[in-house]
Amino acid sequence: MPSRAIPYLKVVVHILCLLPFAYLLHIYRDGQLATFADPVNYITHFTGDWALWLLLVTLAVTPVRRLNRSLGWLIRFRRMLGLYCFFYASLHLATYVFLFSGYDTAAAIAGVQAGNLGEPWRQLVLIWPSMLDDAEKRRFIQVGLAAWLILLGLAVTSPQRVLRAMGGYWWNRLHRLIYAAGILAVIHYWWLVKSGVRTPWKVTAVLAVLLLWRVGLLMGKRVRSAAARRANEAQSEVTARS
Repeated sequence: MPSRAIPYLKVVVHILCLLPFAYLLHIYRDGQLATFADPVNYITHFTGDWALWLLLVTLAVTPVRRLNRSLGWLIRFRRMLGLYCFFYASLHLATYVFLFSGYDTAAAIAGVQAGNLGEPWRQLVLIWPSMLDDAEKRRFIQVGLAAWLILLGLAVTSPQRVLRAMGGYWWNRLHRLIYAAGILAVIHYWWLVKSGVRTPWKVTAVLAVLLLWRVGLLMGKRVRSAAARRANEAQSEVTARS
C-alpha cells in the first residue's frame, strides 16, 4: 500500500474504533439505554466485548502481515488498535467503579459544581473498602484487573520515545505480555458468565490459534538457530582439518 494512503486509512480506522463508543453515547442521550432490563450490565458487557475483540485484532496483526510481504503496512496500525483496546477496557473498568460499585456520581458532580474539587476522590474513598471486599470474593474481578494493569503498562510505554528510552530488547519483552493479557481477559470472561454458558468459546478459539501461531514461530526460530549453529560448527571443523 502506498505510504501516502496510510494517513487516510488511519482516519477510517479511528472512526471504526470509535463507532461503538458513539453508539453508547447515542443510546444514552436518546433514552434507549433506560429501556434495557439492566443498563449497567449491558454497558459492562458491551465495553468488555469490544475490549476483548480489539485485543484479538491487535494480536492478529503480526500473523496476518506475515502471510504476504505486501501486507507489511498493517504493522503501522497495531499500536492504534492496542490503544483502543485499552480505551474500551478502561471504560469496562470505569463502568464497574462508577456505575456498579455504589459510587455516588451525583454527589461527586454536585461537589465539583460547588467548588469542592476533592469530592470525586472522597466518594471513591467511601466505596473503596467494599470494592476491595468484592474483589477478594470474586475471582473474575482479580484476573480482569490484572489484564487491565498489563494493558495500562503497554499503553504507557507505547510511544516511540519510551521505546528509545527502554531499548528495543526490554520494550519487546514487556509488550509480549499482551498475550498474558489476552489469556487473563478470556479467563475473566469465562468466570464472569453463568455456569453452563458457552458464549466465550469463540474468542477462546481465536486466542488459542494466535497463541499456537506464536509458539510455532518461536519453535521455528529455535530449530533454524540450532541448524545454523550445527552448520557453523561443521564448517569450522572442515576449516580446521584443511
